[in-house]
Amino acid sequence: MKPTLFSFLLLFAIPVFAQKTDKQLQSKIEQAISGFQGEIGIYVKNLRTGKTVNIHADTIFPTASIVKVPIMTGIVYKMNKGELHYDSLFTYKDSLLYEGEDILGSFKSGEKIALKKLLMLMLTTSDNTASLWLQTIAGGGANINRILDSLGFKDTRVNSRVPGREAFRAIYQWGQTTPKEMGQLFEMIYNRKLFSSDLCDRMMRMLAKNYWDENEAISQIPPTIAVFSKNGCVNKTRNEAMIVNAPKNPYVFCIFTKNNKDISWTHENEAWTMARKVSKLLWGYFGTKP
Repeated sequence: MKPTLFSFLLLFAIPVFAQKTDKQLQSKIEQAISGFQGEIGIYVKNLRTGKTVNIHADTIFPTASIVKVPIMTGIVYKMNKGELHYDSLFTYKDSLLYEGEDILGSFKSGEKIALKKLLMLMLTTSDNTASLWLQTIAGGGANINRILDSLGFKDTRVNSRVPGREAFRAIYQWGQTTPKEMGQLFEMIYNRKLFSSDLCDRMMRMLAKNYWDENEAISQIPPTIAVFSKNGCVNKTRNEAMIVNAPKNPYVFCIFTKNNKDISWTHENEAWTMARKVSKLLWGYFGTKP
């Protein structure tokens, strides 16, 4: 796929200027994560002032289920070109099932489902069957990766079921990204610069309905505040990417981990506990700041 003039212009939507570091906040976060038994990357950006925090923010991490945001991007790219519609209908087949606790797996073979419901299942409940099906509908992982590349994202990739990316999958599993690139992708959606305003608004509405909000960093944000988020977890990884629409200082917060010592699935998991701690710190810093 050759980059279009539209996608070429989008390259300039990704911030390329020198960003100022919020040294006070960076110090607070570094203290909060001190002693973590694993590898961690954090990217924070105040969307009003442009000040950032970068802690291993350019390091590549496994996406886990955050790969579903690039998959959504591939779908919406085709919607933007008129090749798909939000109400497009597809037929479920038992052969599509990815074993697990997915809601889509309860469908009977031959049942129809709208694209908007597939997107909802993928992003709200993190349905893996919906995710892999949508990856195919978007033209496959290789096509999604070409789209990401055309949009200026060089480190964010889909690995699952993509020929030639077996070595990357062995390291990063379903997908890979950096905290900073994922934060920039969220920012482009939020600022309505990724696609048309209407399509970006749809993406934000979908990202505002995350079911997983008990163990994660999002749990520290008041329920009256809009949060656009996606999380992802596998045994040695706990990740979250979000934009918190704080009244005076909306902010990007991406936290990624890998090679975690604690691989438990309880509320007290070290990475989840740390993510909640940093999220509470950020809300106190931005949410009440004039």
